[in-house]
Amino acid sequence: MYGNRIKILRIENGITQAELAKIIDTTASTIGKYEREQLEPNIEIISKLCNYFNVSADYILGLED
Repeated sequence: MYGNRIKILRIENGITQAELAKIIDTTASTIGKYEREQLEPNIEIISKLCNYFNVSADYILGLED
């Protein structure tokens, strides 16, 4: 669920995986792994995503719509 949410937020905001990676201080490859759910984001990354996209952790994790 979190992978799809991250991808949708990224696309809705018109940014690439590389751009998002730069914003949250990681790599484009890591963003791709999050989106494919091959890697789980840690709490620091979730926090950065929440702050950038202005959404809750519950939203990213699929606990609320």
